[in-house]
Amino acid sequence: MTLSRRRSSCFYCAAFLPLVLLWSTLVSLSASPVAIADDVRVMSFNIRYGTASDGENHWERRKEFVAETIAAYDPDLLGTQETLEFQKQFLEQQMPDYTSVGVGRDDGSDKGEMTALFFKTERFELRDEGHFWLSETPGKAGSKSWDSSLPRICSWVRLKDRQSDAPREILFINTHFDHRGQQARNESAALVMRKIDELGANCDVVLTGDFNSSVTSVPYRTLFADAAESSRLVDTFAVAGTKETKGDTTISRFLSDQFAGPRIDWIATRGNWKILDAQIDRTAKEGRAPSDHYPITARLQRDGR
Repeated sequence: MTLSRRRSSCFYCAAFLPLVLLWSTLVSLSASPVAIADDVRVMSFNIRYGTASDGENHWERRKEFVAETIAAYDPDLLGTQETLEFQKQFLEQQMPDYTSVGVGRDDGSDKGEMTALFFKTERFELRDEGHFWLSETPGKAGSKSWDSSLPRICSWVRLKDRQSDAPREILFINTHFDHRGQQARNESAALVMRKIDELGANCDVVLTGDFNSSVTSVPYRTLFADAAESSRLVDTFAVAGTKETKGDTTISRFLSDQFAGPRIDWIATRGNWKILDAQIDRTAKEGRAPSDHYPITARLQRDGR
């Protein structure tokens, strides 16, 4: 090869090498599952009281597994139920990239269950926060009404998503309905709907919780069916969940293979959300689940309006 031809060949290699590398990168990205930047990953997780007498399933024996399960999904928004102050502190230590919000249902401070909220600090700006009780006096700490066996609480935050061009804030709410009182559950659902209208009129809403109600119940209809179409919530699992022929219960009893029974843990949305995916997370170690409820997840995306 002559010197001029060698120089010409080197010139073309140098000119086209960046294009080849760019093409290779694009092919690689298209072949791999890449999360879209403004996807919002949501998890709801009843972690079971840390003081419960659960023998081999006691909190001290499973708390790292709970944290590992959360980390594996890497939620942007996490709502936990049956969370006591020392459990919240443990999760805060395990999740340094998150901001947490939550108060005890007994006194509005640190006594009793918290329906704690966790959100990624770098991604979300906290605009407002608050709590209300599921009672006829929702502003009174520790209050209960109807046939509720215990005080029940709902915590909320309003967030600005720094990764999204969507102009609306996110109202993120987390709650736990009473396990005994049917009237209390019915009235709690109606109260939550009123509070969503009050707090989130111009927000895209995410609601997480353990509702202690089946999908044929009055609370379910109140949240997802009976309201006007513009006000009702959307059940993410009903839209995009992976259904099992054996059932879709969210009650694990600390076992990995529970399917029969009610789906009482829900993630709901309202507003400009597209529901990309929803799952019941049956993560297990040696046949044991991290809690007596399965965590549930949903992957959401806003349309920018």
